[in-house]
This record gives sequence, structure tokens and C-alpha cells, in this order.
Amino acid sequence: MPNIKSQKKRVVIAQRENEINTSKRSRVRNAIKKYETAIANKDVATAEKLLVETISLIDRAKSDGIYHANTASRKISRLSKQLDALKKA
Repeated sequence: MPNIKSQKKRVVIAQRENEINTSKRSRVRNAIKKYETAIANKDVATAEKLLVETISLIDRAKSDGIYHANTASRKISRLSKQLDALKKA
């Protein structure tokens, strides 16, 4: 436990930021799961709608520093490939 006042404050702030980041990361994961469910059910219309929402969440998480830029790009690319493969099939 820190003794210095500023360090006590940093502990509180770090916990709060960790909760916020965890919830944002969870929101992205849930959106990806919902999208992949639509892909598994071969529902192209829903998948297209969910892809836009999911990409938006990933980009927001990237700008907030939750995901590295390359990680966000990789996730978006993989999701887009899944939809393209479904459209071709």
C-alpha cells in the first residue's frame, strides 16, 4: 500500500481506468461474437450491418489505446474476409 498521497490517488485512478478498458475490450469481443454468429447462420444482411458496428467499436478501442494499431487492423481484416467468403459461397 502506498504511503504518498499522489501514489494513493494513482492506485485509484489505475483501477478506474482498468475497469473502463476492460469493459471496452469486452464490448468489442461481444460484438465480434455476435458478428461470427451471424456468419455461422449465413445471414449476410445482418452480418453486413454488424460488421460496420464492430469495425467502429474496434477503431474506437484502437484510438483509446486499448488495441495496438496492427492488432485492430488484423481483427478488421479477418472479419472482412469472413464476410467476403460468405458472399462468395
